[in-house]
Amino acid sequence: MKKFPSISAQINEKTIHRIIKKNFSKLAPFYYNLINNWLIRAYSHYKDIDKFIIVIYLINKDLIFFRRNGLIINYNTFYKDKTVEIEKINISDISKDLQIPKESIRRKVLELEKKGIIKKTGKKIFVDRSAFYAAQAVNTLKDLTVLLHEFSKLLKKDKIGERVFEPNEISESIKDNFSFCWYQFYKFLFIFTNRWRAQVKDLETFCVGFLVMLNASHNKSFRVKDLNIKKYQKSVMSADNIGLNAMSISEITKIPRPTVVRKLQYLLDNNYLSINEKKLITVNIRGNAFKISTDLQNQNIISFSNFVFRLFNQIKVINFN
Repeated sequence: MKKFPSISAQINEKTIHRIIKKNFSKLAPFYYNLINNWLIRAYSHYKDIDKFIIVIYLINKDLIFFRRNGLIINYNTFYKDKTVEIEKINISDISKDLQIPKESIRRKVLELEKKGIIKKTGKKIFVDRSAFYAAQAVNTLKDLTVLLHEFSKLLKKDKIGERVFEPNEISESIKDNFSFCWYQFYKFLFIFTNRWRAQVKDLETFCVGFLVMLNASHNKSFRVKDLNIKKYQKSVMSADNIGLNAMSISEITKIPRPTVVRKLQYLLDNNYLSINEKKLITVNIRGNAFKISTDLQNQNIISFSNFVFRLFNQIKVINFN
């Protein structure tokens, strides 16, 4: 029989932020995997990451409704025979929330309509079921589960957590509390993508650059280092001694090679990436670009800490016994 969870079972948000910053090198590969894999999957659906974000923005209306009414819907119920019905699409609201120009939103919504992804019936608007299942949290849930499992190890190491939560426990708890957890995930995701889109023009450019960063973070000799976020941000600049070429980036992201070449040129011209003597792309952010990128990362880690605080405490309380 489960004990009634106490307030003391919760973990302070500032503590979570401190642990993430202190142990960033231990979490970074899993954090970067989560973001990178999500971006690649998002692009794969409509060959436009923003179109996919518009679709999940509409799906998020359901999650907002459940949250406002104090309802917790589990994973299977949420996806069972599902269509999303929306009273109307307010282009101005989507533009404001996603920080994408209204004309771009209007054009992308029309393109989604032409493909049957968004359908209008009278005054009602529906997100097609096939699009809904395309956005189903399967692989992202796995990536998030692994990340939270690693985080729970750090809590145990710092004697804040009582035990390490296993991946299957975390996954099942998220599924049981799915509407709450995925509302928090989308909230973080919208904030994260809004910041980077504003900085590097579009999310495909960010996806290309982020893959190069991921490649550096997974360098075997670098992964064993124990670094806080400030030291990590400096050290990762010299971690990749191999690099990637445009063809490899295109094959991994599925973004056409000519597009990848254009995106890389922008990132090179603006000092986000470097090209080595072998003509391979490495991460070596310089000058003002380094300050901008580290400031953005620090802001996103605060947002990520808030996400982990809300999600992890929810599933920790559920598992508290």
